[in-house]
Formats: sequence, structure tokens, C-alpha cells
Amino acid sequence: MKSIETYKEEFLVYLNEKVKVKEPLNLYEPIHYILQLGGKRLRPVLTLLTCDIFGGNEKLAYDAALAVEVFHNFTLIHDDIMDSAPIRRGKETVHKKWDENTGILSGDAMMILGNQCFESYDAPIFKELMILFNKTALEVCEGQQCDMDFETRNDVTITEYLKMITNKTSVLVAAAMKMGAIIAGASKDEAIKIYNFGLNLGIAFQLQDDYLDTFGDAAVFGKQIGGDILENKKTFLYLKALEMCSSKDAKKLIAIYNATTPNNNKVSEVTSLFVENKIPEVTINEIEKYSNKAFEVLETMSISSVKKEALKDFGLNLMKRTI
Repeated sequence: MKSIETYKEEFLVYLNEKVKVKEPLNLYEPIHYILQLGGKRLRPVLTLLTCDIFGGNEKLAYDAALAVEVFHNFTLIHDDIMDSAPIRRGKETVHKKWDENTGILSGDAMMILGNQCFESYDAPIFKELMILFNKTALEVCEGQQCDMDFETRNDVTITEYLKMITNKTSVLVAAAMKMGAIIAGASKDEAIKIYNFGLNLGIAFQLQDDYLDTFGDAAVFGKQIGGDILENKKTFLYLKALEMCSSKDAKKLIAIYNATTPNNNKVSEVTSLFVENKIPEVTINEIEKYSNKAFEVLETMSISSVKKEALKDFGLNLMKRTI
């Protein structure tokens, strides 16, 4: 097995070979731009790592890894348009650098390119990968719709929120890992287990993202700090605050989110309420809870202890990330 950084470096070489700028430039330049912005490359690395863990040749997983990365970045372009986000990974978002119509069309093209990546696989593997990919893509759309619906609701529950982030974020992490298992020829039982490992890891990952959106360092995080608050996102932090704080603070929090007039102090006021009610600590505990659920699944898998340790180390590093 290779280091995470090695998988990432080798995948980036492949990505740069496959994704080129061509005519029409206004369609392909934004695609090249978003794919060159950096990021953790978490999902494609997991596809390669999982293929390797199950004894496959990770080079055979490059196209599936590319499909996952292209699809993920397609969702980022469209999410940024919906959220009116100005910054992505420390740079202008696609719709800011070009315009919204360009962002929509380039995103659409990326979805198609993602599907095309699977065409290199033989029929049985192709079918299995496409069924998983399309199921996952639809779940991501369902999660995004729920996320938008929650912005105008005051009765969102933590259960609903966890279901939303499972669809919007976690299923793609899980699918990325299961694709690696499928390509490696792992048993269906092991493929299901690695999917469930990824599912819990993905929930922990998104909870960490929620935490960093409010309590991260803008220079390191690469996104606008407090963006979720400005967009009235009903994140775990917000929902847990409503559950834990006094009725006075709860009313204040709801009033801030429902205000129709601009509030230049919105982020600082909400952040203060979170800190006063120990929401950062509670969120960190929740991140650990889902990470441990992933590790429990890991212990039931029929892979070597060395490989289990490698996956566990990967999960632990995600919990400590600052970007």
C-alpha cells in the first residue's frame, strides 16, 4: 500500500492528462479551473486506496476515481451558484469568475464527463458502477434540495439534518470506496461493509466541515468563514444550539436567522451564542461518535490488521483537519 499523498499525486497526474482545455473555451476553461483549484481529493484517493486494500490494481480504478472527482466538483459549481458563494478554495467561484449561465452549463458538461469515465470498464463492472453512481448522484440532489428547504424552516430536527448530510455528502464518500472494492473484485459483503465505513466517515467529515465553517481559519479553510450562518443553513451547530440553549437565546437565534433586514454582526452574534452554549465541544464529540462508528464497521471486515490500521489512520486524520 502507498501513502495517501502518493495516491493523490498519481491521481493528479492522471487527472491532468485526461482533462484538457479545448473548444469551446467558455465551456471547458471553467471545468479545468475548478479541477485545478486544489482541494483534498478525498474521494478519488479513497477509490484508489480501497481498490488497493482489496488486492486490486489501483490503476484500474483511475477512471472511477476521476468520475467521482469530476462529479464532486460539478456539484460544487452548482452549489456555489445556489449559495451565491464568492470563494471556493481561496479563489473566485466559477460563477463569479465567469457568470452564472457559464457555471450552469459547465457543470452540466461535468456531469456528462463523469458518466463517460465509466465507459472504459467491461460490461458487468460498468453496469455495477453506473447503478451505484446514478443512485448516488440522485441522493446528492435530494440532499441539496433538503438543504435548501431547511433554510426557510424553523422546525428542522437533528435527525432530518443528519439524513440530509448523509445524502448530500456522505453517500459520495461511501460510493467512492465501494467503487474501489467493486473494481478490485471484493465480495458483495465486504463491498457493503466498506460502503458503511465510508458512510459514517462521510458524516463525520461533514460535521467537521460545519465546525470549520464557523470556527476555522479563513486563510487555511479556503472558504468564507460564517458562510453557513449568512445563508441561514440549519447546520448541526445551529440545531444543537436550539436544543441546548435557554429559551431566551433560542428565540434570539431564530430571530437572527429570520431577520429580513441586513445585520452586519450576524456571524459574530451567532458565533458568540454557539460558544456560550458549548456547541463547539458538542460538535467535536459528535464528529468522534461517527468516526468511531466507522471504526466499528472496520473491525468486522476480512482484511489484514495493517490495512485496517491504514483506514483508521485516514479517518483519524480527517478528524484533525483544518481545511
